[in-house]
Amino acid sequence: MPAIDLRSDTLTRPTPGMLEAMTTAPVGDDVYDEDPTVHELESRAAELFGHEAALFCATGSLSNQLGVRMLVEPGTEVLCDVQAHIVRAEMGAHAAVGQVTTRTFSSPSGLADADRIAELISVGGGPYHVSTAAVAIENTLNYAGGKIQPYQNLVEISELCQQYGIKRHLDGARLWNAHIATGVPLESYGALYDTISVCFSKGLGAPIGSVLVSSADNIARARIVRKRMGAGWRQAGVLAAAALYALDNQLARLADDHVAARAFADELAALAPAAITPDDVQTNIVVFDTGDHDAGAVAESAAEQGIRVSQLGPRTLRAVAHLDVDEGDCRTAGKVLGSLLA
Repeated sequence: MPAIDLRSDTLTRPTPGMLEAMTTAPVGDDVYDEDPTVHELESRAAELFGHEAALFCATGSLSNQLGVRMLVEPGTEVLCDVQAHIVRAEMGAHAAVGQVTTRTFSSPSGLADADRIAELISVGGGPYHVSTAAVAIENTLNYAGGKIQPYQNLVEISELCQQYGIKRHLDGARLWNAHIATGVPLESYGALYDTISVCFSKGLGAPIGSVLVSSADNIARARIVRKRMGAGWRQAGVLAAAALYALDNQLARLADDHVAARAFADELAALAPAAITPDDVQTNIVVFDTGDHDAGAVAESAAEQGIRVSQLGPRTLRAVAHLDVDEGDCRTAGKVLGSLLA
């Protein structure tokens, strides 16, 4: 039996239609700002979110770093969730490269709350305390199981930031999933933030690429910093074409991934009820508890049966539905993991 690989939605391979779009894309030198397909992607992304401009980047980590850098001066801080990608999975880059302090808040059930954030905000610290320059929100929140941030919560956090005169960054690596699941327009999300990072190489299935969306001034500065970091690229239109194809052909189908993830959770819970509450699964990510079982050992046993999942902690595993697996695959995987935990 071929392996059912649920480690991440970054594992997808380009579809035949996407490959054709990539091989026929008109290209130019993006360092010279002359790639027409990159221009098309950047213009479209900016329009989708109601902002002035956008910048195509190789990775979501890079677009997050640039987005935060545009808002947070060295020696000041960005507040974010304790589980946020920018503090857990970007190799300390915001501190090591951006000279930015991060301070974290915990979110009940992964849902950001304005009152908790308000307790941490520090403005006008002068020579005594680090000043808060921005708040970063991740939607959906990966390590909380793909939780969708309720739109009203986001509005309240945005208003809080405006009240204190601090900036707002959105790590929207999987914002597409939140958009499809809730129906909240992308422009409505865009109105709440100064900088937005969205990814094409996860649920949308492109082989590489994220976009930073912001004001024209911020994007002009980000382009300079991107080059300074060694991240300028040349005929990037080949990759931008994949992102454009994904927007046109693979956005609405994210709903299928949400159904498949729920199917995995249902099968898992049927055999191991303590591992997961299926109603908590909102998008394409299932984070589940292995209880008394060592998570690494469970993952190894599952791999021996052709099911691959990722380990988040000593008692925590993650399964992610994506373009290259279907509902039947996810049901099979859920049964295997359930039997191992039963």
